[in-house]
Amino acid sequence: MEYILIIISAIFVNNVVLAKFLGVCPFFGVSKKIETALGMGGAVVFVITIATIVTYLIQRYILEEFSIQYMQTITFILVIAALVQLVEIILKKTGPSLYQALGIYLPLITTNCAVLGVAILAVSTEGFDLIKSTVYAIATSIGFALALTIFAGIREQLDLSDIPEGMKGVPISFITAGLLALAFMGFSGIA
Repeated sequence: MEYILIIISAIFVNNVVLAKFLGVCPFFGVSKKIETALGMGGAVVFVITIATIVTYLIQRYILEEFSIQYMQTITFILVIAALVQLVEIILKKTGPSLYQALGIYLPLITTNCAVLGVAILAVSTEGFDLIKSTVYAIATSIGFALALTIFAGIREQLDLSDIPEGMKGVPISFITAGLLALAFMGFSGIA
């Protein structure tokens, strides 16, 4: 039951983009078409999950063991950047088709603050062991992908709508994102 609450809370109630405002740059930048949003969402799920597992192990067995928790942020940034590069190299050699699908999004993920934010939240949440942290990372990244895809679908529809000239582009995107965040607030009574 605890895992179900973690999943529902991470996807809907505490959505990383709409409630915590992490990963807003790709949220606005990559969400113009559903196909690109799905690609970015898949890449984010993959990278956040791997990064959270590795950073959790580094936090517990290196940083806490040697009492150097103050190095957490810089260590996590370096680990995430190295992981993304490593994943890119491995995918290029072993799975060219998967590399083609994720290739353009992997470098973008290196600078996505949602990856670092989820890694820090996963290790700093009381009572989270490696399995709960991994479930939290997967659910949070699915929530990111869900919000990104919904927003992309809305933006595609907005392109077909008659919008006043002064509201086209960024203004209507911000209003839409705000309304989407309000819609997700409706889930706050669930978990």
